[in-house]
Amino acid sequence: MLAFQVSPEGIWNRAGLDGPAYRPCINTAEGVCNWLVPIDSHHQHCVSCRTTHTIPALSKPENRLYWAQLEQAKRRLFFTLLELGLPVPNKIEDPANGLSFEFLEETSNEMHVLTGHDEGVITLNIAEADDARREQIRLSMHEPYRTLLGHFRHEIGHYYWDRLIRGTRWIDECRALFGDETVDYARSLQRHYANPPGDWPQQYISVYASSHAWEDWAETWAHYLHMVDGLETAAAWGLQLQHAVPNAPALAAQGLDLDAAGIASTVVEQWLPVSQFINAMDRSLGAHDSYPFVVVEPVVAKLDFIHRVVQAARRGEAPMNFLPVSQGQPAEQVPEPMAA
Repeated sequence: MLAFQVSPEGIWNRAGLDGPAYRPCINTAEGVCNWLVPIDSHHQHCVSCRTTHTIPALSKPENRLYWAQLEQAKRRLFFTLLELGLPVPNKIEDPANGLSFEFLEETSNEMHVLTGHDEGVITLNIAEADDARREQIRLSMHEPYRTLLGHFRHEIGHYYWDRLIRGTRWIDECRALFGDETVDYARSLQRHYANPPGDWPQQYISVYASSHAWEDWAETWAHYLHMVDGLETAAAWGLQLQHAVPNAPALAAQGLDLDAAGIASTVVEQWLPVSQFINAMDRSLGAHDSYPFVVVEPVVAKLDFIHRVVQAARRGEAPMNFLPVSQGQPAEQVPEPMAA
């Protein structure tokens, strides 16, 4: 957390330090953002809000709350992506490769909004921001976990598969770990919903991950981000676990070493004890487990692969699958998100 001084002109500077000056994102006035924009930037929106293209109609009071919750989860996603050094372009400035978020509402019984990703466009049903509705969906889908942040982290995984895996040097190793993505996607989902494999816990992080190689990647990617953010938070708070390992010294939580050649030991020695502690605290408070997952050895190998892919991208050691900006169709130049 950082302290800022605000001048009468509305300019923000780090308290007691010389450095860049900032101004609030224009969506601060809407009560949906608390990020800043460099004072010399021509942008009115922060790096996260610039990717929001469509919002629900604000004539309904609850929709503003849903919009705020969606933006909050997206900022948390972007915080981790920026920490990892991953690109987060928007479709206004980079139509070919950018991200665009569509927060849509089902305005009639005939309209069905499905959360998903398509060539950088990520659609979320704003009903997911309604805690009661989301819990109802979770129960109907027999899911152990369903959160806004989880949706964002999963869908952004599809985006980065396109950018980091498709057509790159990683594709063969990715197929060896996650499966063949060329297998018919629609038929795979039909088979999954009709009869998911009973032995999925031996190979996958979730039952949905067993449906298709793309979903295995996206589910595992989301868990990589869970782990990165979770360990960073635990380390920032100075978490120490006295009995993580019997007859061993206390375990001091450490953030993920982004420069480590591999992270298998981090998953086993850090993330598993920390996530078990979090679940134990949840039970003490009468809440559901925050991390109701079992990380088996094949999943550890997949997480390690994702770490190496991210690391190579951050270092510029492997080319990413980006098209020339001129090949994309420009998104609408709207100063404010469009209401739908």
